[in-house]
Amino acid sequence: MKNTWLIAFLILVVLISGCTGQKTETQPADTNTVDIIGFAYNPSTIAIKKGTTVTWTNKDSALHTVTEINNTFSSETMNEGQTYSHTFNETGTFEYQCHLHPNMRGKVIVS
Repeated sequence: MKNTWLIAFLILVVLISGCTGQKTETQPADTNTVDIIGFAYNPSTIAIKKGTTVTWTNKDSALHTVTEINNTFSSETMNEGQTYSHTFNETGTFEYQCHLHPNMRGKVIVS
């Protein structure tokens, strides 16, 4: 009986330990979505592989854009609930901002 409780406890510890962890600002390469919420891009930095399409979703009630600093890509002005997608076919670091709120900044790192 004690062994059964010990095994159950160990299984519970393993399951709980898998549910904890710290959120990092840079998302893993298999994540390709960015939420616009609270006048910020979330995550603010995303790392992806060449050929990946990233989709931004405006979850704010305010209007926003996704505009690369060198104008290599830019969305139209997005209302709440609208999305913008861009496929990254070149490697490099692409910094972007909201054209309407220049303090909102994000980055896509393509390898």
